Parts: sequence; C-alpha cells; structure tokens
Amino acid sequence: MDVIALTRELGKAIQQDAAYLAYLEAKKRNDEDLTLGGMIGKLNLLQMTYQNESEKETPDREKLDRLDAEFRELYSEIMLNENMRVYEDKKQALDDKMNYIIQLLTLCVNGEDPATCEPAPAGEGACTGSCSTCGGCG
Repeated sequence: MDVIALTRELGKAIQQDAAYLAYLEAKKRNDEDLTLGGMIGKLNLLQMTYQNESEKETPDREKLDRLDAEFRELYSEIMLNENMRVYEDKKQALDDKMNYIIQLLTLCVNGEDPATCEPAPAGEGACTGSCSTCGGCG
C-alpha cells in the first residue's frame, strides 16, 4: 500500500476516533444553539462596526472605546456559554491529538524508529503545531 492510501486510511481512523466524534457532537450543539448564534452574529457586527469606524479619516475615539467594551463583554458572555465551553474543550482535545500525530510523523520523517519514537511532552520543547514559533524540527 502506498503512503497516500495509508494516509487516507489514517483519515478514516481519525474520523472514527472518540476525540473526533466528541468534537463533532459539540460542534453540532454549538451550531444548533440559537442564543449562542445570535450572540456570535452580534459580535461579528460589533467587529465590523469597529473596523469601519477605525478606518475613517478621523475615527471617533469614544465610539471605538464603547464598541471595544461591548465586544469584550459579549465575547466573555459567549465564552461562558455551556455549549461554547464544551466545544472549545473538545476542539482542544482534537487539536492536541492531531498535533501529537503530526509530531510523531515528523519524528519518523527525521529517521526515528516508527515503533518506538515518542514526541516530547507538551511544554518540554514539543512541537506546538505552529512553525512561526519553531526553532526547527529534530
């Protein structure tokens, strides 16, 4: 079997993994939460209004401060929503698993033994998944 076919098989396995399924369920609940959807819509509107005001030749500083305060308050309220909290938790768990998989593959590409290599624990120089903060692989 070639590498691409194996990657597709890995993709199928990921879609059956508990972390992925929990993420999908949390995403579905988030999407179905009409109150949360309304708050997110209002947050987006506040952001656009702020951007429009800030791009004016002479922006109204008082208006910008008020919009910023409203944005921060609404954002905090959104992040306290139970569906959003569960979604963020499940998304982080899936992101962590995907980062682990990527780190494992990187070790293998760098010549480590696929059967025994193990990425460094988080916080100990482990890959964050962001190349912008990286000092180099391996």
